[in-house]
Amino acid sequence: MHFLTQKIEFPDVTEASADGLLAVGGDLSSERLLHAYANGIFPWYEDAEPILWWSPDPRFVLFPEDLRISKSMRQILKQGKFEVSVNKAFRAVVENCAKAKREGQMGTWITDEMIEAYVSLHKLGYVKSIEVWQDNELVGGLYGVDLGSGVFCGESMFAKVSNASKAAFISFVQNSNYKLIDCQLHTKHLESLGAKHISRSDFMKFL
Repeated sequence: MHFLTQKIEFPDVTEASADGLLAVGGDLSSERLLHAYANGIFPWYEDAEPILWWSPDPRFVLFPEDLRISKSMRQILKQGKFEVSVNKAFRAVVENCAKAKREGQMGTWITDEMIEAYVSLHKLGYVKSIEVWQDNELVGGLYGVDLGSGVFCGESMFAKVSNASKAAFISFVQNSNYKLIDCQLHTKHLESLGAKHISRSDFMKFL
């Protein structure tokens, strides 16, 4: 187990445990977060825990050309039920993601500390949000890190009404030019949209 110091550095990702845990400690400064993402590492921990840094192998990703849209979802998108925007309500998206109840989770990993850290990165231009609106109300969205390498590192999404997060994700992928969307860890939701596992070594080649 690697314990981080104030120095902005991480061990090689090949030193991560079998479940992907690489290091403990450090801080959520913009400098450290940018260094982490550029090296295939992300923070994921709960309130009562120290900061935990992960680099799983395999990695769950979506190649935009593999995006799958069901017939029912195509109909919903054609009906124009949702309006989609970019970077219009970043903090609101992150705060809603923090409140979203998720299967198998007691609390949230998006702590107040995490929210402020990503708001700071957003102000620097490295994090973006996609918002979904219905009748002028924010009903879904997602956010993630964009280092300018052609890879978007998705962090979290939420939906207050059915299909809102899917609408956000599909619209985002269709209207972007990324080589790869990093989904980090497997979910059935993202698998249904075409995401799949690749090796960490293959993922690192895209960074």
